[in-house]
This record gives sequence, C-alpha cells and structure tokens, in this order.
Amino acid sequence: MGRRYFCDYCDRSFQDNLHNRKKHLNGVQHQRSKKAWFDIFRDASEILEEEQTKKLCRRFQQSGECDFGPSCRFSHMSLEDLEALKTQVEAERRIRDEQSRQVPPCRIERWLEEITKKKNARSESSNMAEPPIYQLPPGWPPLSELPPSLHPPTASEWNDFKDLQWG
Repeated sequence: MGRRYFCDYCDRSFQDNLHNRKKHLNGVQHQRSKKAWFDIFRDASEILEEEQTKKLCRRFQQSGECDFGPSCRFSHMSLEDLEALKTQVEAERRIRDEQSRQVPPCRIERWLEEITKKKNARSESSNMAEPPIYQLPPGWPPLSELPPSLHPPTASEWNDFKDLQWG
C-alpha cells in the first residue's frame, strides 16, 4: 500500500507523495484546521482586539448558527461574551503588572559581581588542591579485586595532575 502521511491538524491520512502532500497542505480545509488549532493558544487580549474590529454576524444573531463557522469574517460573540472577555483581559493585565512590580530589575553590575565572586571562590578552592574522596559504586567488588585502571589516584599522583590541562 506504500507510505501514508497523517495530518494531525485535519485528523486525516493519505498516500504520501509530493503531489498529494502539496495539494493537502495548500488546501482550504487544512488551512482552516491549522488556524483553529493555533487559535487555541492565542492570548485573550489578541482575541478581544480581533473581535472588536469585526462586525456582528447577522446569520449567527438570527439563528444561532452560521454556515461558515470559525472561518466566518464576522464576529459570533455577543455583547455579554465581549464584556466577559474584557474583564478577563483586565484581570490578566493586573496580574501581569503585579508580577512585574515584584521582580526587581536585573542589574548587569550585580550579575558581574556574582560571577567574579564565583570565579574567585573556584580559584581559591583549586589552590588548596585536596584530593577528592572516592567511593566505589554499590555492587562493585572490593578495591583489591579491581584492575589497576579502575583504582583511584593516590595523594602523590593527585599532585601530579594539578597542572594538567585538557583540551
């Protein structure tokens, strides 16, 4: 039967070849489905702005249905829906403003000071050159049974690695 292409937006599959895929991706139904999918993730403020620029749909007002559905050029929102959307946008804006007031502005000088403190702390700790304490993973045999390549370095060997640079 050959390879099949499944479109997640349209919930449909068809034989996968260049002609069929191009035809589907440029089709009106796919474009509508894709737009409907991405509209789910839009901000309430964007939706409100778009709906306020549209005129009311007469068909939807009269019968409660419209043949064009979500792709209609006219607004299907009632005045109550628009008011609810406005209050939602205002609430989101207030929350965003409160959060922006709580977060102190980031100053580059403070950030640079923290970075230099961390670098100084690292350089001081590396100057002390204490060998790390090694622990074998659980379930491993005792150290005497391990091959030499898996033995941890001794204190004298550790000092030899002090000036080693990898690179």
